[in-house]
Amino acid sequence: MTILNKKKKEAGIAGQSAAGEAVKKRRQGSAVPDDIGMKGDNVSSMATFRKVMVFIGAYRLLLLLSVVLAAVSVILQLYIPILFGNAIDGITGRGKVNFASVHGVLGRILVLIFVTSAATFLMNLINNRMTFRVVQDIRSRAIRQIQVLPLSYLDAHSTGDIVSRVIADVDQFSDGLLLGFTQLFSGIVTIVVTLIFMFQKSVPITLLVVVLTPMSFFVAKFIATHSYAMFRKQTETRGEQTALIEEMIGGQKVVKAFGYEKTSSDRFREINGRLQNYSEKATFYSSLTNPGTRFVNSVIYAAVALTGAMLILRGNLTVGGLTVLLAYANQYTKPFNDISSVITELQNALACAARVFALIGEKPESADPEKELPTAEGNVTIDDVAFSYVKDRELIKNFHLNAKPGQKIAIVGPTGCGKTTFINLLMRFYDVDEGAIRVDGTDIRDVSRHSLRRNYGMVLQETWLKNGTVRDNINIGRPDATDEEIIRAAREAHSWEFIRRMPDGLDTVLTDDSLSQGQKQLLCITRVMLCLPPMLILDEATSSIDTRTELLIQEAFDKLMKGRTSFVVAHRLSTIRSADLILVMRDGKIIEQGTHETLMKQNGFYSELYNSQFSRDS
Repeated sequence: MTILNKKKKEAGIAGQSAAGEAVKKRRQGSAVPDDIGMKGDNVSSMATFRKVMVFIGAYRLLLLLSVVLAAVSVILQLYIPILFGNAIDGITGRGKVNFASVHGVLGRILVLIFVTSAATFLMNLINNRMTFRVVQDIRSRAIRQIQVLPLSYLDAHSTGDIVSRVIADVDQFSDGLLLGFTQLFSGIVTIVVTLIFMFQKSVPITLLVVVLTPMSFFVAKFIATHSYAMFRKQTETRGEQTALIEEMIGGQKVVKAFGYEKTSSDRFREINGRLQNYSEKATFYSSLTNPGTRFVNSVIYAAVALTGAMLILRGNLTVGGLTVLLAYANQYTKPFNDISSVITELQNALACAARVFALIGEKPESADPEKELPTAEGNVTIDDVAFSYVKDRELIKNFHLNAKPGQKIAIVGPTGCGKTTFINLLMRFYDVDEGAIRVDGTDIRDVSRHSLRRNYGMVLQETWLKNGTVRDNINIGRPDATDEEIIRAAREAHSWEFIRRMPDGLDTVLTDDSLSQGQKQLLCITRVMLCLPPMLILDEATSSIDTRTELLIQEAFDKLMKGRTSFVVAHRLSTIRSADLILVMRDGKIIEQGTHETLMKQNGFYSELYNSQFSRDS
């Protein structure tokens, strides 16, 4: 089971209250529509760009200010060559220099250079702020989406791939977006304003430049189309690589224990080889853009110089005027060079953004009703339920059960018979395909998931601890709990003995190696002890605890389960002999039910399981 799945299941502890409220607040405060996203990963760069513009649109004021500053910066930069041309025309020959005019022009040039620098600085500052706000919004939306995605999606996608989309892909996107803001705005304004100034100096030369310009677009478009496809494959393979690394590092002990090192290295080598291949092709295609457009721009510059020289000989243009036009030819072609150099980053950024938007566009869980389930009495009815993870492969069918308040119900059976799936349905991690599950007569699909899960306390076989202190990991379900209440719950769960020996007690910051597996499970049990919910789900809750501590925990559980409806999944049948009702499952059906004594007298499948286990244990 993936880490994300563990987190999702652990969220079933009453602590989903705070998380649910936080998600609602974030949704209400978002400036971006909720229907953002794209289905699938294979989408065009233009479709991705339109989605990006929706996020950017939330900061249209900053966008407008950036464009205005870009225009100011570019116009002043383009006006400076005119002043230089005037200064050159003021020097007509030896001893014929209009010093007053030249000094005045040079003074204005210095002022304009200062103003241009200030405008460029402010524009870059705004672009940085706008970029990182957009990135923040996208990451926040992606995290919110993960919180509402069905478990079926999380089961079908590796943790590493999802992490790669939210972290690495968004980082790559932010780099490309920042370069895009910086280069595209000023580049477009430069092209437009340069043409205007050039028309004022010489219409024939300007028309020549305009006619030759499409050559740059054709070269850039051809290369960009091919590079985007390679960058998309590159990001997909990078996500696959991240997933493998996370998987291998997370299970390093198992890898070493079973001698899987060579196989895992071979798998990594194959993925790494594909990544190298796609990266090289993407870089190759994108690197052609800049020299291609520079060649076209050099042709334009040469054409302007040749045409201008001919106009000077005819007396239709001055040397200063040609100087200005050559400067403008450079200014005009420079944005094409800059934009072409940014295309590599932009294509990579759009390919990464497409994967993030594909995640955001995934279909979330079915909408939650506004109706809240009040504190439950503990009446749970399973009415002819059918469910399967894969629609053409049946798992649970014709499932009936009526659990009364305060009953302790044990669920036993061979691996894969549907025990944990039944727990998933109770918590509504998955919705039933047929039939209904009711709590106190209310169909759980008619109430919010948060209010349903608030009524359950859940301890899983898989433990999950978040980065934080011991206190943070215990009071997930009750953030307002006092230290006295936490310590009382820890004593009842028998975790206080090792907590008080830790360097800072409840304030000790936990790492992956801080606790043993059994201690981690004791902390998970302590969470439930603190919440005291009306119903309990224990899925092999003491599987990682030694026999002596298990006996103490069983006593605590017995005390906790009094008056509470409890569902206990157990493999060690000796631990559930006192259950009020034992459900024996096989192939998704309840084949036997009753107390331990009645089932043993029936001499059926339960008796066979119990006797075989007892023989092994003895």
